[in-house]
Amino acid sequence: MSRLDKEEQEILDAFDAGELLRAPDVEDRKVRHQQYAETMFKKDARINIRLSSKDLRGLQKKALSEGIPYQTLVASILHKYVEGRLHEDRS
Repeated sequence: MSRLDKEEQEILDAFDAGELLRAPDVEDRKVRHQQYAETMFKKDARINIRLSSKDLRGLQKKALSEGIPYQTLVASILHKYVEGRLHEDRS
């Protein structure tokens, strides 16, 4: 079981004591964030690329170990790169 840091414990204690209040605009926020998620993950473009068969097999193996289709893995990798969360190691 993981341990909570001090801030997490304070939040959990406040929740357990009934001291936390729901944001007044929670439903609006929920709808807005749902729209953000739908827009972000909308797949409306198709590409064709050529890979080495070795790289494709490697992607398929990684995807299988993650339990997702390899196309989803490729899309995730590309998305992370575009968002700046995945960087090429040039060492």
